[in-house]
Amino acid sequence: MRSGRHDAPLSRCGILLVSALALLIAGCGASAFDGSVYHGEGFAFRVAPAPEGWQRVEISHAALAYRDAEGGTIAVDTRCHEDGGDVPLASLTQHLFLGFTDREILEQTVVPFDGREAMHTLLQARLDGVPKKFDVWVMKKDDCVHDLYYIAAPAHFDRGVAAFERFVQGFATVPTHAD
Repeated sequence: MRSGRHDAPLSRCGILLVSALALLIAGCGASAFDGSVYHGEGFAFRVAPAPEGWQRVEISHAALAYRDAEGGTIAVDTRCHEDGGDVPLASLTQHLFLGFTDREILEQTVVPFDGREAMHTLLQARLDGVPKKFDVWVMKKDDCVHDLYYIAAPAHFDRGVAAFERFVQGFATVPTHAD
């Protein structure tokens, strides 16, 4: 049985340990999103508010993602300090669709975006035989590649594309915590 004298120091030690672990985790690549700015490992970006009715979801290979009731998905994927720095935008875009069949590029242009150039692509393709339509923006900046995309069934695509366009217009890279 512990006496009251020992309980207080143990509690303070426990609080200090938890605080130290939280700081350690935050310093080791943990991500944070305040509803406007996303901070990842070595990168940060600002986005417009999520479209009304879209819910935030976790998906693999995306820093930030939202889904609507009809299954449309908006996502931002950022990867830094990898091999994308000297790869052309067209190749980076094509790489996103390697696992798809029946790819048909409907429109593809290079446009100014966040102080750089981005490849904007509208595309239809099949994934495991299921038709999908995509609106994709790919940009390289500060040794990072940023992919912003909207995916939906072709029949539902037009319902979410305007919301995605507003989301893209609100995207901008921002200095990281370490900058």
